[in-house]
Amino acid sequence: MQFNYKYGGTSSVSGSASNTNMSFAPDTLREPTFFVGSLGKHIPFREAISALHDVVISDLRFKPKDHTEYLAWVKTQEDIWLTEFVGEKVGAKKDIDKRIEELREEIKHYNAEQRKVMGPFNKAKREYFDYVYKRDYDAWFVLDPVITVHPDQIFFECFSQDESTYGKLGCNYEVFKKINEFECGTTNIDYSAALYNEFQKIRDYKETEFKVDPSGFEVATEDEDVYKEVKIDLPESWVRGFLQVSSAMTLEGVSFDLQPMDIYNICLYLRRFKEKHGPRSMRYVLKPGKPISVILEPWNYEIKCSRSIYNGPEEKEIRVWGRRRILILERLLPVVKKFTVTLLGTGLPSFYVADLGNMNFTLGLSGWTANDWSRAGNFDLMAPRMEVDDITKKTVFKALKENWVEDIDSLSKRLGLGKDVVGGALSAYTQAGRVIYDMQKKKYRVRELSREPLPMESLRFASPVEEKANKFLKGNAVTVSVEERDGGMKLKGTVRDGGRTYRPELVIDKDQRIVEGTCSCNHYNMNQLRKGPCEHMLALRMKANERTNRF
Repeated sequence: MQFNYKYGGTSSVSGSASNTNMSFAPDTLREPTFFVGSLGKHIPFREAISALHDVVISDLRFKPKDHTEYLAWVKTQEDIWLTEFVGEKVGAKKDIDKRIEELREEIKHYNAEQRKVMGPFNKAKREYFDYVYKRDYDAWFVLDPVITVHPDQIFFECFSQDESTYGKLGCNYEVFKKINEFECGTTNIDYSAALYNEFQKIRDYKETEFKVDPSGFEVATEDEDVYKEVKIDLPESWVRGFLQVSSAMTLEGVSFDLQPMDIYNICLYLRRFKEKHGPRSMRYVLKPGKPISVILEPWNYEIKCSRSIYNGPEEKEIRVWGRRRILILERLLPVVKKFTVTLLGTGLPSFYVADLGNMNFTLGLSGWTANDWSRAGNFDLMAPRMEVDDITKKTVFKALKENWVEDIDSLSKRLGLGKDVVGGALSAYTQAGRVIYDMQKKKYRVRELSREPLPMESLRFASPVEEKANKFLKGNAVTVSVEERDGGMKLKGTVRDGGRTYRPELVIDKDQRIVEGTCSCNHYNMNQLRKGPCEHMLALRMKANERTNRF
């Protein structure tokens, strides 16, 4: 899926001892969107925009170690070890040791000659990659951040490289001392590592001008050399992940507040210790009227959040994975007032909204850091919850765009439509990447992720297998029984597929990974689990998740 951008120049930060000028180059292929103002909250903005950068570069996928050099060394040593062993057996150890020493000296000489010859080449190669890393760092990122200007707020959004972490920084206009001009809309902005480094120079004593440069839309079209064209070919999984997390923000979950010290204690323990085995989860123990407890596994270390009281109606225990992504919040600890946490359920997405006064930072985490087949189908957020006809949907979207931000109640009264109809229409536009839900203000905002409509038919499901599994679930064709086993569980059940009934089974470990599975279908008989679970196994897993996370 290809995205095309055309920037009116390059984003830059310039300054002196008394002032700083930040200028973001917007995408000129989209509707004119600009903003010019003077920053008033310098330090909180600097820390928040830096935390957003940490989301952009986040990549916690497993990277296997490169053993090439070690294997090469072992290969050269095998002959020496064999010679030493044989020498000891035949009694000629002294002569052999002498010969081995001569060979070692000879090898050392050849290695020195090799370094002498290859040294300049290796040095040039390192310098080249250092240059690319520093000068063209934005090439390492998948997609430039999205910036949206609204009548009451300007906000940035981004997604991580490993497709598991979402970040949003919203700045109310009270953050700015003076606002010169703005035009509402959404655009991509040119964002580079050099720009991030300049952000670190923001100080309270410097006047800082913040500009989404309107001049980018005024340059004559024949001056093509002043434009920077960027074409990025995105994997569908990346776009789908962005939409999944955005859709998850609209779902109801368990919400509670944590103090900055609570997040600090979690981060401190994760920094100090590295788990060597599973489960690598974090359990929130929530009891009405009691302090919230967080249990870090596999150590079963409990963190008591004495000042954070759970006010929910019933007792709950929710497990989440991918906890090291919470370390992104460390940068905000000196300036944050509180964190509002929303958990959708065990193994489902979670959200941490940092209250920064006139700013807010939302960290959205998918169910797991890794998004491989063993986690597929864990939740289906993109299936519509209520069918609304196209004319009604367009009417609701047009009405929302008049004010740019509004809640369901207000829209419902203004249009004379039922709340469920308005909610269904907004949900459909959220799934399509054209609307976003503001978790702090509990309102919907217009935000069009791309210039052209996204191909929703290809994005709705990760694979044809997941689409089939979803149909079984919608048709009430799945039954499941859950058996707890050594911290994990074993699933058994039936799936009606056409005129046949299949009996899939799954074994899930402590980290919620599928480790064993069987089914009587042809897909399993031909491939086992080498190509992932069949649609019947996946439907069984999705049905079990539906039962586990029902509130």
